[in-house]
Amino acid sequence: MQVHTYTHYPTISTDMLQVVYERRPGHNHDALIAGSRARNAVKLVYYLLFSIAYGIVGSFADFVMVNSSWTCNHIRSLWLFAPPPEVVFPPCDATGFASLPLSSPPRKPLVLSIGQFRPEKDHALQIRSFARMLSKPGVPKGATLVLLGGVRDEGDQGRVDELRSLCESLGVEKRVEFVLNQPYSVLKDYLGKSSVGLHCMWNEHFGIGVVEMMAAGLVVVAHDSGGPKADIIKDLVKEGECRTGFLAATEEQYCDCMWGALKKGAEPSMAQIRENAREAAFRFSDEVFDERMESLLRETLT
Repeated sequence: MQVHTYTHYPTISTDMLQVVYERRPGHNHDALIAGSRARNAVKLVYYLLFSIAYGIVGSFADFVMVNSSWTCNHIRSLWLFAPPPEVVFPPCDATGFASLPLSSPPRKPLVLSIGQFRPEKDHALQIRSFARMLSKPGVPKGATLVLLGGVRDEGDQGRVDELRSLCESLGVEKRVEFVLNQPYSVLKDYLGKSSVGLHCMWNEHFGIGVVEMMAAGLVVVAHDSGGPKADIIKDLVKEGECRTGFLAATEEQYCDCMWGALKKGAEPSMAQIRENAREAAFRFSDEVFDERMESLLRETLT
């Protein structure tokens, strides 16, 4: 019997180990643990043992597929005796969203964020960056941040309440719209009328939402890490290459990218980025996924 795997996200990664080793608080490393040398040391030992066990089990795989270059690098470093992974990007509805118009009728000055209200999505960074942007000159009238996503449980609802409070403390509660638990038709409506897409998750393993926004014709500002950086968005382009969006990591960088994209929304440079992004999104379409998966499995099983 052969073991074939398709890994979307490593159960543990070298990034997780690094965060604990450096005692950096985060959504997956509680500040109480990071602040205690003893607790942090225990967690680090646990993570090291877990990574060794994960590497041993993964090394029994006969054929390994992963969903991104980021995942590929981590699996290579952990599953030391497994075959080299093949990157198979996950299927995205690029074709469906590409039917939305790029600029006619004109898009509204909406900055759209898509994602469940989980801690790692860092909606607070989005709100702070947007609030900072509103103080800059030339921001289009009616510029609004739209946070669209699912609320799964009481924990998510508590985060939404905290985000609403953050909006009030920054004085932007009338410029931030929460769109919760809505059907696909509402998502597609916002994708068709928004100008800028926003993504703030650190080390997203791929970024299907980023691809969907690109296919829909938004100018996307994504986190400068993980899948968006490695596979999806071309930010610092060389001669002959085409920019497909922007990458940012800090509040100031997000602010500047959003401001530039909104302020220059009607200029040819932004129109070109929208076209480039839509074309690039087809690399991750359902059709490309089917062909790649079928080809690899045929080669492996024959």
